[in-house]
Amino acid sequence: ELGCGSGSHAMYLSKEGFQITGIERSPEMVDIARKKNIQGFEPIVGNIEDFSLDKRFDSVISLFHVISYLTTNDALLKCFKQVNRHLKQGGIFLFDTWFTPAVYTQIPDTRIRRLEDDGIEVVRIAESTMDYFNNIVNVNFEVLIKDKQNGRSETIKEVHPMRHFSIGEISFLALHCGFEVILEEEFLSGAKPGKDTWGVCFVLKKIKDHE
Repeated sequence: ELGCGSGSHAMYLSKEGFQITGIERSPEMVDIARKKNIQGFEPIVGNIEDFSLDKRFDSVISLFHVISYLTTNDALLKCFKQVNRHLKQGGIFLFDTWFTPAVYTQIPDTRIRRLEDDGIEVVRIAESTMDYFNNIVNVNFEVLIKDKQNGRSETIKEVHPMRHFSIGEISFLALHCGFEVILEEEFLSGAKPGKDTWGVCFVLKKIKDHE
């Protein structure tokens, strides 16, 4: 699994009898995953663009928009080529991304979310800017945290660049990297992708080794 995080998906897959190797760039997340002691799951610190393991797999998955964090063509090609090298012939590559028709039909707006309990108040502001030339949405997060006991406040800011894709782009990547697209559908629902479909799941099949 590419971008396995703390092992939440691996936990479910393990219960179904799968053996899972996870690639995650955050050492902190890998530590959390290891402490869960998930049977048949090996989380490894690594980058999904250049990971190298001495084995081949039946399938590779990457869920909840991990591929959308690869915002350059170079990064995408590196990732897809590495996936090809680590898959058995006929193996499956399953992932989901943001979908270009939906992004341009429903331009992302500013969203505010508030949470609180007895100890803290949290306000999360997500404000997006569009990079139309590179098919990227820069999601600017600002998280305001207030301690109710002492009144102290903390602000955390992050920018998440997210690339969105058309079906044609994914088909081109697949063709260039030794795959064929065998399915595209709305993530989790299975519906046909359309202009209201923010997340699309793609299933690729390895048809040849990448040279």
